[in-house]
Amino acid sequence: MEESKHNGVIIMSQVIVYSTQNCVECDIVKQMLKENNIDFEVRDVMSSREYQKEVEGFGIMGVPVTVFEGEAVKGMNPELQTLVEKIKQTQ
Repeated sequence: MEESKHNGVIIMSQVIVYSTQNCVECDIVKQMLKENNIDFEVRDVMSSREYQKEVEGFGIMGVPVTVFEGEAVKGMNPELQTLVEKIKQTQ
């Protein structure tokens, strides 16, 4: 697995979803990834100040944030679908 750094945070070539509990949009993003057979790690920003800082390092406030190879996408939007297609090409 390759890794890169973003603001001092090591980002592995994996998919990370920064989320919180009871976040409907977060659940939709996670379901979308599951439906596309994409493995991902969930990082609950409410349980870890470190995870909050990682999200802030991308210049983003709020969740969900989906990260792959140092590229971060907030929420459900066309950019997320583009990121999903990029992920699928690497699997």
